[in-house]
Amino acid sequence: MNITYISDYDASDVNNWSGLGHFISKALSNQEAKLDFINQHKRNLGFMINSRKLIYKVLGKSLDLSREPEVVKKVSAQTSKLIKPNTNVIFSPSSIPVALLETTKPKVFYTDATFAGMIGFYEGFSKLDPKAVVKANFLEQQAMDSAQLIIYSSDWAAQSAIQHYNVNPSKIKIVPFGANIDSERSWEDVKAITNSKNRTECNLLFIGVDWKRKGGDVAIKITELLNNMGLKTRLHLVGNNNIPEQSLPEYITNHGFISKASEIGRDKLTELFINSHFLLLPTKADCTPIVFSEANSFGLPVISTTVGGIPTIITENVNGKTFSPNSGTQEWSNYIYSSFNNHTRYNDLCLSSYGEYQKRLNWKKAGKEIMGYLKLL
Repeated sequence: MNITYISDYDASDVNNWSGLGHFISKALSNQEAKLDFINQHKRNLGFMINSRKLIYKVLGKSLDLSREPEVVKKVSAQTSKLIKPNTNVIFSPSSIPVALLETTKPKVFYTDATFAGMIGFYEGFSKLDPKAVVKANFLEQQAMDSAQLIIYSSDWAAQSAIQHYNVNPSKIKIVPFGANIDSERSWEDVKAITNSKNRTECNLLFIGVDWKRKGGDVAIKITELLNNMGLKTRLHLVGNNNIPEQSLPEYITNHGFISKASEIGRDKLTELFINSHFLLLPTKADCTPIVFSEANSFGLPVISTTVGGIPTIITENVNGKTFSPNSGTQEWSNYIYSSFNNHTRYNDLCLSSYGEYQKRLNWKKAGKEIMGYLKLL
């Protein structure tokens, strides 16, 4: 199958969009699809873009140029000329590149949220000018109406499309994201990792660049409670070189930002995944964090919140545990305390976490599933 893969960034670069564009394309290529990449860049639109930025700056509003219909229309017109005649499907890891794209080929997009689902969910979306919101919803509707297939990474996103854009459920599929790290670990490897873990100190791993939204302050409180309960606990922070906390207790280690692009960075993350007992992410808003699949690939259970698409990824007491955003930190701490101190229960949780990765949270599974749907178009 020949697929025209359209994105508004370089999808071959693992550093873009947490590496999603790269790993999605790789998953399709591994299913023997031939991909022709089109990197949409807003060439020849400099004056238009700069004038829009100036207007919104004067108004004190945030501008999302990627969702300006006039910009999208002109970029799409350029893109349509680059589509090869032998392509079978137009595929994008975003709804925007296909929204106003005129083509006779079937259009498909695969993403983690709808625009409407982000309003009131991510803080940054609250700063958008009301007119910009109308434009963005117009583009989202156009993308959904013109697409032959829509794939989301969670049921939460799929339900938003149905409720806010009246999309026919029959053309929506749910395929969770895989892990954006190369994983060749076997059951025996994960058993060895689980058996080698330190049983005298509980190591919690927090990974997140957006400290406030990801609940970094809550993670610190949970760690403090565990230590007060008599369980020696260390919290490892990854993602932010300058966290807002004025001072950190001695039981918290901030590793700062670690890049997957370097071998040193990948090795450090691997070390942290192996030596940690839980991935702790008390996030206030998230779609479907890739890091959950990555943690599970090491047999590392995830503890997080019941927000966004997370309930699709975390099966209760199988590959982790989720709590309501309104749950007190004592409830989180009690769960970690009891799970860590029950060795049999903890070991089983590690193995079933890896089982979820093997069964449904890897790119081989995702690629095979997506290709199955594409072949039906």
